[in-house]
Amino acid sequence: MSAHRPKFTARWLAAGGAAVLAGIIGVAMMLTNGGSACAAPPSTTTKTGKATFYDLAGTSGNCSFEVPADDLYVALGPSQYSEGASCGAYLDVTGPKGKVRVKVFDSCPECPAGHLDLSRTAFKKIGDEIDGIIPIKYKLVTNPSTPAPISVRIKEGASQYWFAARIDNHANLLSSVKVASGGGGFKTAHRTDFNYWLIDAGAGPGPYKIKITDVYGNTATLTGIRMSPGTVQRTGVRITGGSTTVTSKTTAPTPTAKATTSPAAKKPAAATPSPSVPSADPLLESASGLPDALSPSEVASGQPLVDLAAAEPGASDC
Repeated sequence: MSAHRPKFTARWLAAGGAAVLAGIIGVAMMLTNGGSACAAPPSTTTKTGKATFYDLAGTSGNCSFEVPADDLYVALGPSQYSEGASCGAYLDVTGPKGKVRVKVFDSCPECPAGHLDLSRTAFKKIGDEIDGIIPIKYKLVTNPSTPAPISVRIKEGASQYWFAARIDNHANLLSSVKVASGGGGFKTAHRTDFNYWLIDAGAGPGPYKIKITDVYGNTATLTGIRMSPGTVQRTGVRITGGSTTVTSKTTAPTPTAKATTSPAAKKPAAATPSPSVPSADPLLESASGLPDALSPSEVASGQPLVDLAAAEPGASDC
């Protein structure tokens, strides 16, 4: 649960939340490689559900991201949050007044599958605030454009003996993260439900190469990542659209907000590989001043649609 989210909200209790919460107690928060089919990120197939909204009472949600500059984000219930597997993905959500694209940013412990808790800004784009709860349609976006290239944040307390990094602006759901220090071999990191990738025994002193792979098999290798806890290290790499390398200069690191900690989670399985993206050295900076989003020509076409839905309302095996 986010440190900034009240466990029960007035709008939720008014909507009969206690009864629904009782119905989802004991949900198995396991991913596709060995867990319950009732726990998985949202689907690329359009689904129906409902939306509420909330105001973030702090600087971050469970995904440990900085608040998006456009203030368009969503919190998902336990089954669709999938112990952090959905963090950083994007959903298109359509309501009575139109459509909005939101970033998966937080978890909503009291929300069953199909109940999306939007930022107030996002909710007002598709519905009337006074309604509080609106019917929606939503789906996972394949290869969405991102507001900036991939960035890495090494967690406070990390060292050569305990590695922890958050990856942002990866666009699609991630399936694996591997880390190499210096000229050494790659070690596989495991994801936590607060969206950091850990190597408990450490990955060495760095600088690091970090190879990330998404569920469509797209890969990117980030080079020159340093053991600089509490800073955002921005690269010139985008994992979707086959974009070319943009080499960045290095500036002085800027501390960013500290994230909360939670137990570790398992990784989803990767799909069929596709061409990788070149690497680029990072730029250490704060999360402000992000460049413009990808143009339509930079977004890949023809990528396979992976139906990751299993936690949707009405699933036969739930």
